[in-house]
Amino acid sequence: MRIVFINRFFHPDHSATSQILSDLAFEIAGKGTDVRVITSRQRYDEPKAGLPKHEKINNVQIYRVWSTSFGRVRLFGRALDYLTFYLSVFCKLLALLSRGDTVVAKTDPPLLSVVAVVVVKLRGAVLINWLQDLFPEIAVALKVYGVKGLIARFLKWLRSISLKSAKINVVIGERMAAVLISEGISSQKIRVIHNWIDGERVKPVFHENNKLRKEWGLDGKFVIAYSGNMGRAHEFETIIQAVKILKDRRDFLFLFIGDGPKKCWLEERTWKEELRNFIFKPYQPHEILSQSLSTADVHLISLYPELEGLIVPSKFYGIAAVQRPTVYIGDDGGEVPRILREENCGFTVKMGDGEGLAKKLCELSENKELAISMGLNARKAFEKRFDKTIAVNAWKKILNLN
Repeated sequence: MRIVFINRFFHPDHSATSQILSDLAFEIAGKGTDVRVITSRQRYDEPKAGLPKHEKINNVQIYRVWSTSFGRVRLFGRALDYLTFYLSVFCKLLALLSRGDTVVAKTDPPLLSVVAVVVVKLRGAVLINWLQDLFPEIAVALKVYGVKGLIARFLKWLRSISLKSAKINVVIGERMAAVLISEGISSQKIRVIHNWIDGERVKPVFHENNKLRKEWGLDGKFVIAYSGNMGRAHEFETIIQAVKILKDRRDFLFLFIGDGPKKCWLEERTWKEELRNFIFKPYQPHEILSQSLSTADVHLISLYPELEGLIVPSKFYGIAAVQRPTVYIGDDGGEVPRILREENCGFTVKMGDGEGLAKKLCELSENKELAISMGLNARKAFEKRFDKTIAVNAWKKILNLN
């Protein structure tokens, strides 16, 4: 049996979609299953990385196809990267696929399923879509230039054809499933498998044993962290409001780890507002993710309410794995807020309510037992619902590997 995964990024890239795919591909390879990956030669934050064209890692055959390498800075360059990647993927699929093979197409770049379904039909293969977000809906919500009106409706029509033609469409949240059903995709063709993290590799680290807390000068501080992509989908004005309210609390420190389109705006804003209780750190190696995430006492997640059902912040799984509470900024009816309520492992505040956010952070700072109990609840929920083993087993069922 041959399974071919397609995604723009793969190991050794550190981005979320890459890590999730790498976990699954390496887990199922070498046990009577021929696993191939078609990906780019880039890294998420290094478009000119020039990774090897072909190599075999942990029994996975990796084909890194050519594309332009303008990166994410300019819209035209990104569009050209996408188009050339589509073309290379199409050609590589034609060369690789045989009747009965299974193709698993992710959603980076958007509409990858549209490219895959054409070759799948030609070769008599099977298509499974793995949707990390819903395009073009997310582009419309974010007001991406050119994606509106007739163009948006045409892109959605193309996307829906590829979903209806697939054997299964795997989504990462219940609200995302509901959106697809409302758009005419049969519930029989939808499965919900949450994204995950490896609970054996990512575990809580006590502050006194955490080398990063010492290196970063965090000892004696109540640390509020945001870790991951600082992208267009994430709202930060509410956080800035809370930081300003708490700027005289010398025991509070806001720690932002990662990168993204909004990082420069955040750095400029904190400098302009003279917010000295705010520090930035780059993405940390996956090998020290336990330490990095455990530097915090509480983590922040934000998402614009109009994006609920179109995307699920994967930050939550790492936060839960290291036994920390979450304060979510966004729609109280969203995917992660529902989990926070069900598992009693965090709070939600409305976008724009900086005062409410500041109050929740003070409550967790002053009530250590509450923060600890919510953290314990988060880890229990993680082990019960979101650990890597749970998700991989669900994928094995879909791929008929059990």
